[in-house]
Amino acid sequence: MAPMQKNILKYSALVFAGGASYGVMATTVKFALADGFQWTQVAASQPLFGTLLFAVALAVLALAGKRPVRLSPRGVLRLLGLGLTTCTTCVLYNFALTKLSVAVAITLLFQFTWIGVIIQIVVTRRRPNTAELAAAAIILGGTLLASGLFSEEAGAMDPLGVACGLLSAVSTALFMFLSGRIGVDLPPIQRGLFVCLGACILGFAVCPGYFTSGALQAGIWKYGLVLGAFGLLIPVVLFGIGTPHLPTGLSTIMASSELPCGILISVFVLGEPVSTLQAAGVVVILAGVVVSQLPNLLPAKTGVPEDAR
Repeated sequence: MAPMQKNILKYSALVFAGGASYGVMATTVKFALADGFQWTQVAASQPLFGTLLFAVALAVLALAGKRPVRLSPRGVLRLLGLGLTTCTTCVLYNFALTKLSVAVAITLLFQFTWIGVIIQIVVTRRRPNTAELAAAAIILGGTLLASGLFSEEAGAMDPLGVACGLLSAVSTALFMFLSGRIGVDLPPIQRGLFVCLGACILGFAVCPGYFTSGALQAGIWKYGLVLGAFGLLIPVVLFGIGTPHLPTGLSTIMASSELPCGILISVFVLGEPVSTLQAAGVVVILAGVVVSQLPNLLPAKTGVPEDAR
């Protein structure tokens, strides 16, 4: 296997792992809501504890003698904006869950797989290769199956919830795109700290009374730690390393690992049943991921994405 192919597989695996870490979030949010916390408090907890975790990691590195890189005001603003993007997904998706069933909300969120391909075409003018197009179509079909949408009873869906679900997909795709272009030369921990600070801006905007509400004393911190670690620390670091070396379309395809991981966690942790269609959907999604990597799994003469670095 050619070195370039190995690199693409390596960076794809990092993005896949980053997407899989998001799978922890749905179950954690469900526990937090069942514990009586409001969705706005949960949305604010994620960036707050993500910031604290990054700050601790940066302090440890500083004690080890690694000094942070000096940033320009423009560079700081760009990273804060990237943080606003990822927190936008959290806010929109959490709100959609209050208006729609989990099956419908997650189906809307996972439209980011093909939206990422569209962004790639529009912004970079790079046409996705056949494997990326096939993978996006396969994953979209698998998402519809795995979400359990087909087993839902027909009924009216809240228009605002649908709009927020779709917008969460757009913000996710934008985060994947921008993550590969903003602050990519910075150390991952320092970069992540500023991203989380940007996310805090929106988080506390939707929950201005967070610190006076008594949520921290009531125990929301334990959910915040999990959400901060698996919703920000791990994916921001892994996406920051992997996405600069992959086309946007391929990055969003690899990040689709969130759905099968989320379903598996809900089965083992919450004991939720999984239908045959949902199990088939998980298999189809994983098959789509494999299809997206075929150009890198086959001998080099079959072709490697032109803009992969």
